[in-house]
Amino acid sequence: MRAPVGTPRRLAEILADSGAVPAGWADSIAAVPRELFLPDVVEAGGEVVSRSVSPGRWLAVVYDDVPLTTQINDGRELPDGAYRLPTSSSSMPSVMLEMLGLLDVAEGHRVLELGAGTGYNAGLLAHRLGSGHVTTVDIDPVLVERAAANLRAAGFAPRVVCGAGEKGWPGGAPYERVIATYTVPEIPYAWVEQAPAGRIVAPWGGSFFSHSFAVLDVADGEAHGRFSGYPAFMRTRTGRPHRGYLSDFLHHTDEDTPSRTALSPLAIAGDADAQFFVGLGVPDAWHLLVDADDGSGEATWWLLADDGKSWAAAEYVPPGDDADRTYAIGQYGPRQLWDEAERAYRTWDSHGRPTRARAGLSVTRTGQRVWLDAPLNVVG
Repeated sequence: MRAPVGTPRRLAEILADSGAVPAGWADSIAAVPRELFLPDVVEAGGEVVSRSVSPGRWLAVVYDDVPLTTQINDGRELPDGAYRLPTSSSSMPSVMLEMLGLLDVAEGHRVLELGAGTGYNAGLLAHRLGSGHVTTVDIDPVLVERAAANLRAAGFAPRVVCGAGEKGWPGGAPYERVIATYTVPEIPYAWVEQAPAGRIVAPWGGSFFSHSFAVLDVADGEAHGRFSGYPAFMRTRTGRPHRGYLSDFLHHTDEDTPSRTALSPLAIAGDADAQFFVGLGVPDAWHLLVDADDGSGEATWWLLADDGKSWAAAEYVPPGDDADRTYAIGQYGPRQLWDEAERAYRTWDSHGRPTRARAGLSVTRTGQRVWLDAPLNVVG
């Protein structure tokens, strides 16, 4: 018999049916009430759901395998029409479990979590390992207070502290496991130091491509590992680049430098492996594919620098009967973003178009490096 809708056991069934529950986590999913970690109003797939207005619907989305946005623009009030940037959430439970499976915890492990958020992930860890084995850190004091209250309501008492995640929390070190619940462009060496014989799992990447879990094992003062999954997490707040509407990044649109290229913009925009490797050369710009709304199959692939000073537009037109197989490019600013992206693509192509599975990451005192096949073959 199926568990009632809107219960932890129902969520456990949904996740088990999809094969999303790693070994050792079924009991925690069924036992920890997600509802105790969420505010009365959440956003699910663009739908705003209020517990007081629609309690049944609220419970249904809470105990479904969906991410729930719990904070916008760091909790600041917004004027009408302002860009809404999600800044805290309760992540999709199946993705949380994917991370916890990669973390590979065992009895007695001490875990440092960076990004307390609602406290739900820390609650799962506390249920599995015991509260005394879990430390969770967040940079937002409001979220820290709420996460601590949520955890107490659920019967857990891990250490909940306010601080910058990139510094870790040396007061609880050493740890056997470190997990981040936000995307980082670099793995801080402090995490390596605080888990000297442990494992680090974090969403990793720059603005161009951030959909990777870095899974690193630490030994002898260094961390080495590979990438997996295709997560979508919020960026670290430390050094977080500005985001907004496309129009916020476009300026001097009548002063761009035109050119043409034989490389289809869809060769990058439609290939995750290409994006991963191009992102190593262009980490500080983001991209957006905008399809024409006239059914023509045409599209514009925008490249936008994080600092807002440079942009590029690559115009895709489906191949016709004429001999021209080139694409129009427009670029503006101190950087020629399309040229940078095309150079990075050609470098990837010259390596035989490797998949991301062949890439790895190493972190030492001197920084991080991305390699292909073996740590000495550095590519980024």
